[in-house]
Amino acid sequence: MAAEYKCCEAQFFINLITVALLVLLAGLMSGLTLGLLSMSLVDLEVLAKSGTPQDRKHAEKLLPVVKNQHLLLCTLLICNAAAMEALPIFLDSLVSTWVAILISVTLILFFGEIIPQSVCSRHGLAIGASVAPGVRLLVWICYPIAYPISKLLDLLLGKGHTALFHRAELKTLVNLHGNEAGKGGELTHDETTIIAGALELTEKKARDAMTPLSLTFAIDINSTLNSELMGLIIDKGHSRVPVYYSRPTSIIGLILVKNLLTINPADEVPLKSVTIHKIPRVEEDAPLYDILNEFQKGYSHMAVVVRRSDPAQPPVGNGDAEVRLDVDGEQGRERAVKPMLPLQKWRSFPSSSRSFNKGSKRLLRKSCSDVLQLNETPLPELGEAEDAVGIITMEDVIEELLQEEIYDETDRYEDD
Repeated sequence: MAAEYKCCEAQFFINLITVALLVLLAGLMSGLTLGLLSMSLVDLEVLAKSGTPQDRKHAEKLLPVVKNQHLLLCTLLICNAAAMEALPIFLDSLVSTWVAILISVTLILFFGEIIPQSVCSRHGLAIGASVAPGVRLLVWICYPIAYPISKLLDLLLGKGHTALFHRAELKTLVNLHGNEAGKGGELTHDETTIIAGALELTEKKARDAMTPLSLTFAIDINSTLNSELMGLIIDKGHSRVPVYYSRPTSIIGLILVKNLLTINPADEVPLKSVTIHKIPRVEEDAPLYDILNEFQKGYSHMAVVVRRSDPAQPPVGNGDAEVRLDVDGEQGRERAVKPMLPLQKWRSFPSSSRSFNKGSKRLLRKSCSDVLQLNETPLPELGEAEDAVGIITMEDVIEELLQEEIYDETDRYEDD
């Protein structure tokens, strides 16, 4: 009798310990299902690269485990279901059937669902990294059953679950991280504004940032640099001034105001004898990001925005145009003119601006082959199917990026 009593007592404690382990296993599987699968691969990669040192270690441990999300999901659910189904069997040997059902439901509800999921939702990264070796072991144990189910889920639902934000969602996320949003963010108003401007720059076109020709200060190529014109140029305060031929809408180049410093207004030097640089042309629907990328190469910081009156015509810069020019005040002969190249072909223009030599780390100046040769080369007028509608500069693009106006020392404005 004593041996039989001891055997029953030992069996009782074995069943009791088994019940406790099954509850813990079910709770762990339930918590890991929420904690691990709520973190996408993008979140873990961000933490692994730019998180705190502790978060980096945790993320690096979890990335191999969470890589195949469907396989991990099937493994956790299989183990969770096995633990919950086995729990009433061992409870039934300790208490009556209805008591076993009541206790199992209570234990699963509180210790198998509510408490584990509450804890893992807040500390899922640390807990998941701690039990990552055990999860790998469970994946291998359940592999024969979990793998076919996971492949079926990949086939039906797709393998990738990349949680990348759309542009508008990312902009809202940045705004929520601003310290003015009341969310405890660390980004200042200027930082959120610039980030939002960078996100919106892709959707903006040249027409959104250009200065209309009606508001543009330009001078005629046949003008004379007398005291009146020089004073007007200085009064405007621009570093570059567009030059037109025959009509204000026919912009053919630009002059750098710094090149006029050595000119005496009393000499009344003709403008055509001054260095006139070629000015690129961009279509009005050209993205601002593309324009900014070309501006920063140094070929030009100003461009003419053109609109094709006939969409069926070739884009800007394609083909030749027959024009009759009168450059020196006399009727010129009829010659074929190839218009300026479009934005995507700016690279073909040799630049007179500075270039960086990586080997010697010196700034060198190239030959001035981007200068208009009035005596040898016909002027690049617009074709019949093109209309100049405005001027765009690097400052215009940067203002769209900053979403604020840039005022220099010569600007005059009124606050409306």
